Amino acid sequence: MKKFVAEFIGTFWLVLGGCGSAVLAATFPGVGIGLLGVALAFGLTVLTIAYSLGHISGAHLNPAVSIGLWIGGRMDTKDLLPYIIAQIAGAIAAAGVLYIIATGNGSAIGNFAANGYGEHSPGHYNLLSAFTSEVVMTFMFLIVILGATDERAPKGFAGLAIGLMLTLIHLVSIPVTNTSVNPARSISQALFAGGWAIEQLWLFILAPIAGAILAGVVYKFFKAASN
Repeated sequence: MKKFVAEFIGTFWLVLGGCGSAVLAATFPGVGIGLLGVALAFGLTVLTIAYSLGHISGAHLNPAVSIGLWIGGRMDTKDLLPYIIAQIAGAIAAAGVLYIIATGNGSAIGNFAANGYGEHSPGHYNLLSAFTSEVVMTFMFLIVILGATDERAPKGFAGLAIGLMLTLIHLVSIPVTNTSVNPARSISQALFAGGWAIEQLWLFILAPIAGAILAGVVYKFFKAASN
């Protein structure tokens, strides 16, 4: 139970910190943090949770990460579904808190940092661009996670590598999709944004999972080749 609570809290913080920075601070008049600030915020949420709760649950904070670790032989099957449920619940709870905060000055929530493609992509990138971006970014994210947490990797640096990787991913792909690489993060924001965000949500569930599965398979190949 401790592991699942840690995943709930960790994913709660990822969504509140990352999406909160996008909704509340990215375009604040005169002193907004912009895309760089949002990218750093997402990376910092992972970094802080990795070093505070990672020793309890592994700090997956993302159904795609859990699936990729499971495919890579790094997670027990019995824990997979409870982890995913805890992550989605934590993300939705964070979106609820963010909604309360964001509407506290009478403002509308806008797109609520939801992920989208076509006319709902920040840069108006089409479906193919969005799908490709999410698969490749999640694939590389999982490669870094699997490698940095490998028993042969230098100890104590995994959280730093993973946090910086998520920052880099956002720097590249916010203009394309608002960056998902995390179905829980996409589900939570889409539930509040509604409409088009719900209609396009399938891509931000399917593409990250596909990228994660591919990374898990590749990691197992590397693992087998080194034995």
